[in-house]
Amino acid sequence: MEGTSEAHRSVHWDGAVNAWRIAGDVYRMGRHEWVTEVGWQQMYDDGVRTVIDLRASRERRQRGTDPEVPDNVKARIDVVHCPTEDPDHRRFSELFGPYLKDPAKYGDYVELFAEKIAPVFKTIAASPGKVVVHCSAGRDRSGVIALMLQRLAGMSDEDIVSGYELAARGINERHRTHGAPHAHDPYLPDAELEAILEQKRAGLREFLEGLDVVAFLRANGVAENEVDALRSKLGSGATTAANMQD
Repeated sequence: MEGTSEAHRSVHWDGAVNAWRIAGDVYRMGRHEWVTEVGWQQMYDDGVRTVIDLRASRERRQRGTDPEVPDNVKARIDVVHCPTEDPDHRRFSELFGPYLKDPAKYGDYVELFAEKIAPVFKTIAASPGKVVVHCSAGRDRSGVIALMLQRLAGMSDEDIVSGYELAARGINERHRTHGAPHAHDPYLPDAELEAILEQKRAGLREFLEGLDVVAFLRANGVAENEVDALRSKLGSGATTAANMQD
């Protein structure tokens, strides 16, 4: 199994925010609209052939501050819309507030939107080349997918928690340098961020205690050959973990 430094290696694609390797050939980041033309070329040169956008439809828009990227540059990488949630669901605000932002709620999220989350794994399994999954900040929705993949890859809970913390700190740093998009998620100085992270690490560990990724995938229509394809994308650590379980 990979060590933490290798498992959570940062990725330097120009413009990409909060970009990290999840495991094997799968990566995570914030909005793909932040990536510049040079960054899209760098992703392609690194072997990325699929970007999976986890956001709701109304979030998928160009902002005035986003870089202009020619269509022919983006066209070489397939951008697949695979939303993990329905923000208009009657229980969404009750459970998650304005959006998912607390690992203590990940269990509710996965249960409520299982039929939307499972197709993300099917898409990863079917994708050629390397894959990037992203939400808006690159922290929670992509974090749910990342930690499930990392569990499938045989990573320890502490490594998984460390990955979440890197993403939380990464978007907080973005908010420091570029401003927070809204009042729900402001930039936090170190002491305040650490106090919140202490709570979030505890919530994440509790979620991981009851997480059986293979059972979830099987129960939600992901076939055995697709699980095998996922493990192949995640690298040798996933194969070793599968052999131990078998």
